[in-house]
Amino acid sequence: MKKLLIYFKKYTLESIMGPLFKLLEASFELFVPLVMAAIIDKGIATQDTPYIYKMGGVLVGLALIGFLCAVVAQYFAAKAAVGFAANLRTAIFDNIQRRTYSQMDTFGTGTMINRMTADVNQVQTGVNLVLRLFLRSPFIVFGAMIMAFYVDVKGAMVFVITIPLLAVVVFTILLVSIPLYKKVQASLDKVVTKTRENLTGVRVVRAFAMEQEEVKEYDEDVESFRKFQLFAGRVSAFMNPVTFAIVNGATLLILWRGAGQVNDGVLTQGELIALINYMAQILVELVKLANLIITVTKSLAGANRIADMLEEEVGEAAEDAAFEEIKETGEEDAPMAESDERILTKESDKKKKVMKEGVNDITFHKVSFSYDKAGAESLRRVSFQAKKGDVVGIIGGTGCGKTSLVNLIAGFYQPKRGTIAINGEVLTNIDRKAYREHVAIVPQTAVLFKGTLRENLCWGRENATDEEMWEALANADAKEFVEQKDGKLDMEVTQGGKNFSGGQRQRLSMARSFIKKADVLILDDSTSALDYATESRVRANIRALCKDSICFIVSQRAASIMDADFIIVLDNADVKGIGTHKELLADCEVYQEIYYSQFPEEKEV
Repeated sequence: MKKLLIYFKKYTLESIMGPLFKLLEASFELFVPLVMAAIIDKGIATQDTPYIYKMGGVLVGLALIGFLCAVVAQYFAAKAAVGFAANLRTAIFDNIQRRTYSQMDTFGTGTMINRMTADVNQVQTGVNLVLRLFLRSPFIVFGAMIMAFYVDVKGAMVFVITIPLLAVVVFTILLVSIPLYKKVQASLDKVVTKTRENLTGVRVVRAFAMEQEEVKEYDEDVESFRKFQLFAGRVSAFMNPVTFAIVNGATLLILWRGAGQVNDGVLTQGELIALINYMAQILVELVKLANLIITVTKSLAGANRIADMLEEEVGEAAEDAAFEEIKETGEEDAPMAESDERILTKESDKKKKVMKEGVNDITFHKVSFSYDKAGAESLRRVSFQAKKGDVVGIIGGTGCGKTSLVNLIAGFYQPKRGTIAINGEVLTNIDRKAYREHVAIVPQTAVLFKGTLRENLCWGRENATDEEMWEALANADAKEFVEQKDGKLDMEVTQGGKNFSGGQRQRLSMARSFIKKADVLILDDSTSALDYATESRVRANIRALCKDSICFIVSQRAASIMDADFIIVLDNADVKGIGTHKELLADCEVYQEIYYSQFPEEKEV
């Protein structure tokens, strides 16, 4: 929790004023038993009605002042807690945005969502209660003991024994509860992850009639969460009966001793009532403190999980440093040919360079890549060079490494071995954000954001004109259906673009990338939902668009990439051939198999 205190900076005043006004409220509350004792001993005992009314007015005044202090304290505490939570959510979101693909893969989407929602809410609740009660409850407890000494020293000795005993009970349960609530939150991660998977994959679940199996697995996760929650709750709930038993026992002891003292004339009836009231105040505050500790225990578990996430070094700089540590040496890292030595000469230069010119060429030199904790490599010893104006086709079977290759081109992942160079400069030496200003990508799954079509297209270029938008839509063969929609460019796009068909989403995603007019255009199987006629028109437009850029087209259709300047054929993470359509059809067995499976009539000829 200490590591998160920096997010309180803007709310320092509120964090001080909240507890301060709570202490003022508590101070007035401590005078109530003394006023009651005075009413009993001086007012009721002597039947002095004016005195009773006078002291009754004092009680009302104390109550009103205490109420006002409580309201002000609640306002400041709520403002600080909500502001702190807002800052924390912003920090977490910023942390997620700075994470590379591999760092996101390691942490997990469900876990990150849980940090931003359940954990932050829990921490916010804990902060609110701490600001209101963390100082107030101990202040009342020890203040009541001091006031008890003021009333009667012998009677106050009961307080001296009771309070340390209660402290031992409270902190023992606290130490046992914290690890348990960490397990509860970890179990909640599984439930959130499972829920998210089923929400995003509901169509797949139903298509395969797997509802019962998914429900069964979900029930198992929920049952595990329930067991952890119940066990942690039982341990925490043990605090209330124990504290009640101790405090009530102490109250009985005060009554037993006090009755004899009152009978002997050593203690007045009002003073005995005051002692009992102070013990009652301690009981109420300890119940509050017990509930506070339970909530704070949960909050600390959530805070520690958030701190672990925020402390982790994220971003491409951290990934580059990790890459340098684990980078293997050997044949894969052997120097290139003399003509390509320029690519490796600056690899030791750690200062990130900002690209001031466009991308003229991209070179892969014996690049190998595998995902973290993967059983096998996704790419092995990939080498090629693409220059401005090239259209590069990438083809292969499912799981052969096509998407992994374009993710490396975009700089989303680091190669495990080998070198990727842009304009002769090693990619790890280039500011990745500046590099991606020159890259446009259409992902395998078309993604649109809630808002308007205009807002989605402006992701490609913020200041794009309407003419540029219509031109991009025409190149993506999307102009016709957009013109038929109400609102046209200002038409509504629902979350995930669910108000469009799969083919329309793909074409709109391509238009968003076309409008950027990037030096590197990556189309990752982005025409899979299009019919052959539409794809043919889009492909012709792509060739015209890529005269001054490098275009990578990933596809499982041979027809989609057969006009490319050269084609990279992947199979089981290895490059099986690089060349034109005619060259590969003549001497690449894998390409022949793919092509003739799609055009069997040509094989017969």
